[in-house]
Amino acid sequence: MFRKSNSLSELTKFLLRNALQISTAESCTGGLLSSRLTDMAGSSAYVRANFVTYSNEAKQRFLNVSAQTLKEHGAVSAECAREMAEGLIKLTGSDIVLCTTGVAGPSESENKPAGLIYIACGYNGNITVKEFKLNPKYNRKKMKFMFTETALTFALEILNN
Repeated sequence: MFRKSNSLSELTKFLLRNALQISTAESCTGGLLSSRLTDMAGSSAYVRANFVTYSNEAKQRFLNVSAQTLKEHGAVSAECAREMAEGLIKLTGSDIVLCTTGVAGPSESENKPAGLIYIACGYNGNITVKEFKLNPKYNRKKMKFMFTETALTFALEILNN
């Protein structure tokens, strides 16, 4: 399928070495981030909980993303990603949370282009949200994989700072 990720390997080593647990809340990655984290042997030591909150209703119900945020900014926004992370921290109490929301394509959504993703990473009491723009010409499957690669790399940057 796709190449094995150094980011995934490095992240899992970091989690195990530091006895930390991670939880994810995914939208545009549809569970692929969770799948990749749990593909590694021993993942039960570092994965606490994973949620696929693909619909706005799920984001509101499980992660307490506000209806106002979804109305004003949309599901594909820095504001939504931040609220997803805040809700996931409250829900799971994990050391690290990693949340994704974006447009996997092939066409735009919410008047936002394919390849746009917002990733939120919560660690040490801080939530960092960053916007990324990937090649909109990737097919949907490749886009989702590249979104997870971007999320894993971003989480490593946060953890190593």
